[in-house]
Amino acid sequence: MSCFQFDSPLSPSRRSWLQTTGCGFGALAFQAFAQQIASAAQGPYSFPTLHHTPKAKRVIFLFMHGGVSQVDSFDPKPQLKKYHGKDVPIPSPPGLEAAKKGQNGKVMDSHWAFRQHGQSGAWISDLWPHLQQHADDLCFIKSMHTRGTSHGQAVSMIHTGNDNLPRPSVGSWISYGLGAANENLPAFVSVTPPAGHGGARNYGASFLPAHHQATALGHSQSKANDVKIAYLQRAAQNSTSTEQLRQLDLLRQLNGQHLAQTQDSQVEGVIQSYELAYRMQGIAPDLLDISAETEATQQMYGLDQKETKEFGRRCLLARRFCEAGVRYIQVSTPYVWDQHGGLVKGHTKNALSVDKPIAGLLADLKQRGLMEDTLVVWGTEFGRTPIAQGKDGRDHNPVGFTVWLSGAGVKPGYSHGATDEFGYYAQQDKVHMHDLHATILHLLGIDHERLTYRYAGRDFRLTDVYGEVVQDILA
Repeated sequence: MSCFQFDSPLSPSRRSWLQTTGCGFGALAFQAFAQQIASAAQGPYSFPTLHHTPKAKRVIFLFMHGGVSQVDSFDPKPQLKKYHGKDVPIPSPPGLEAAKKGQNGKVMDSHWAFRQHGQSGAWISDLWPHLQQHADDLCFIKSMHTRGTSHGQAVSMIHTGNDNLPRPSVGSWISYGLGAANENLPAFVSVTPPAGHGGARNYGASFLPAHHQATALGHSQSKANDVKIAYLQRAAQNSTSTEQLRQLDLLRQLNGQHLAQTQDSQVEGVIQSYELAYRMQGIAPDLLDISAETEATQQMYGLDQKETKEFGRRCLLARRFCEAGVRYIQVSTPYVWDQHGGLVKGHTKNALSVDKPIAGLLADLKQRGLMEDTLVVWGTEFGRTPIAQGKDGRDHNPVGFTVWLSGAGVKPGYSHGATDEFGYYAQQDKVHMHDLHATILHLLGIDHERLTYRYAGRDFRLTDVYGEVVQDILA
């Protein structure tokens, strides 16, 4: 069972109401209106009972799909220059190409210069010129490690906390634990989620009730004009609201009968998804329309430039969903960061497309006062090795890489943990992916050990039986 209690013992549960009521969607509309009045009386953010006072009300997760090189971005290692072209004097992790060949590999120096920025003196390479301007807003974790040398395993780990079995995604757990802050929007939105390496599993609800799955906007290969919510429009162009209500009422009755027969929580989730889709028709189109944003705001996100306009629009949508009350917004790049060869060309192109939009997002959140209760998490499934693969590439590195956080509840201008002198292995104050997930939940007011769901005879949680909150990074 969940640690949260949603149904009052003094009133019928949502499930029993759906099974027994004969009033149809007219009653649904009235109930929604009554709930809006109650929510307004409690303030714009009405949380269920939390385990402790939250620092953050929402999370924006920026996922760089493919594996960003930490030794070319945020983790400078002078030894790479000293040993460039020579054998690395430490063994390669099992499963990687060099280890399979019984070799350690040749060290490859970074192509980009590192400099210290801001009052914090944070090290950021010239690959990220716009992010450099926000050095004092960032909290780096430079000692990340995870499970899985393959993309499928590691992508699943960062999104669901498990490297091989279907499990609920992070956003689904947050939706389950906190519920929706805006009744007319989902608690979890995934903007252009990964099309491969797990696909829908990366934003799915698995065994949690189905309505906790993300509402997806396109997929990672979508162009800017295709980033929209599928099937949100009415079935027929001439369909009126009255006709649609009658159709939905009939659908509710049929689904309600099936729910009464099966007692299947997934059926209830489908019922709720139809209700939410109907309510979203009145608010989502305006949220997706960025034409009302000022020219200065659009330029801040890079919408006026060919290289940055697509990811810029995704980041701008994340801010708009953030303002509207969505709990967890996931924004993904395409699968473009996997440079086993051509790393200089590939990373240069990729960073150019996201650097300005991400900096624009941080600046926009800050100027609107949203950073005070918004947690931004930048991550990648794993890093890259300090050794060369081929002429100009790096292999996967799950045993030492970097993520950064910014905003509510974390220390700004702070660096936690360290890899070895080559940037290969997490060595000091190691942080596992389970620890990162535990920390995100903690900042939202949730104890990761107490947020559980009983399925198949046991209690499951996002962090399985692992995970510790990274206390050192908390403000």
